[in-house]
Amino acid sequence: MTLSDVQAAFEERGIRKVKVGAFDIDGVLRGKYISPEKFLSAAQEGFGFCDVIFGWDSSDTLYDDRSAFTGWHTGYPDALARIDLGTFRVVPWEPDTAFFIADLHHADGAPLLLSPRQLLQKVIGRAEGLGFRPLVAVEYEYFLFQETAHSVREKGYRGMRPLSPGMFGYSVLRASTHAEVVHRIVDEMRAYGVEIEGIHTETGPGVYETALRYDSALRAADKAALFKTGVKEIAARSGLIATFMAKWSADLPGCSGHVHQSLWDREGVQNVFHDETGDRGLSDVARHYIGGQVALMPDVMALVCPTVNSYKRTVPGTWAPTGVAWGVENRTTALRAIPGVSGKSTRVEYRLAGADANPYLAVAAGLASGLYGVERRIEPPPPFSGDAYAAPEGAVRPLPRSLEEATEALRSSRAARDLFGDAFVDHFAMTRAWEARQFRKAVTDWELQRYFEII
Repeated sequence: MTLSDVQAAFEERGIRKVKVGAFDIDGVLRGKYISPEKFLSAAQEGFGFCDVIFGWDSSDTLYDDRSAFTGWHTGYPDALARIDLGTFRVVPWEPDTAFFIADLHHADGAPLLLSPRQLLQKVIGRAEGLGFRPLVAVEYEYFLFQETAHSVREKGYRGMRPLSPGMFGYSVLRASTHAEVVHRIVDEMRAYGVEIEGIHTETGPGVYETALRYDSALRAADKAALFKTGVKEIAARSGLIATFMAKWSADLPGCSGHVHQSLWDREGVQNVFHDETGDRGLSDVARHYIGGQVALMPDVMALVCPTVNSYKRTVPGTWAPTGVAWGVENRTTALRAIPGVSGKSTRVEYRLAGADANPYLAVAAGLASGLYGVERRIEPPPPFSGDAYAAPEGAVRPLPRSLEEATEALRSSRAARDLFGDAFVDHFAMTRAWEARQFRKAVTDWELQRYFEII
């Protein structure tokens, strides 16, 4: 869109307020409301946005590592924010309000590659340089509770009342009973420019899975990021609260954020993952793409499993992978190759990613490691058949078992540094090491219950 197009749309839609925002390392949308007049000048020249959003964690606690991109030692200056006019949408639950995503830049105008959205654009540029157009679709699992931001804190996140009780996977009854909120998510997300292909209950009280329609890689990541924030806003306006935590309860399955990926030719006409003459309909490109993802999955795991809690999900029997394996239509493996019902639907599902992942980084991790394999023609191991959780010792390479382990794998990975750059890897690894340190300092309910009296 041009600025003139946007101005015309503002007049037509009666826009009186504009919301602009950028997504931080953790995928949290940080932004503000501005007037339409301020927006017009900002759209042309950019505007200042405090770079502290890359200097604190998801709880607004400042990092204490002086090697961080910003801090007290820099004075937390403004970064240059440039508005992406192509992200224009009207917020359905705020009908006189427009929304835009902004990208942060250095003062000299160079892209700030610590920004997850900018990093993904860099990876997409690599794909385009190889003659590919990547398409992506993301699907999320999340729990809904009859609670508020106040009540969950008052309860200490214990004894929360789910939207509906019991284990009702694919339940038409449960979804229909709560059709008002289901329809609101579908309808308002569509009006927000985030089209949903399917939504259903999953196994667990008040849990839903939602598949977003595929799109180009950047637009798909935008929609995934906006979906997570949008569902939380819709839930709050419905007297509910939503969580995308990887594993909020030890007794229930976790929440995935699977990323479906395919590569197309430059014109977007031919799915280059499909080959009728190839084994199981997969092309050499698809096989090498899988080979790269298998080779680098431990190196990039911190990007797709970015919290301490992420590693409570990646345990046997919870529909999340525990080792680096791929299979054809195999949901026990980390990568699921899907030949599809036609050449257009041939794709790879990156099943390691959790719902807690920053979607820009999850897409970037899968795409970059796949391209790494295509460039080097990496052959994957044979596809795994059967239960990958029950694989004999040594048959499947294990994944990192903790955030500390995954962070060290990323920090020491030469391939990750080549793909994402030293500045991003060092900064992101610092933020994950910080996250792990905060957990190590915490005294958990489990420790109190186990040791308080008996030891």
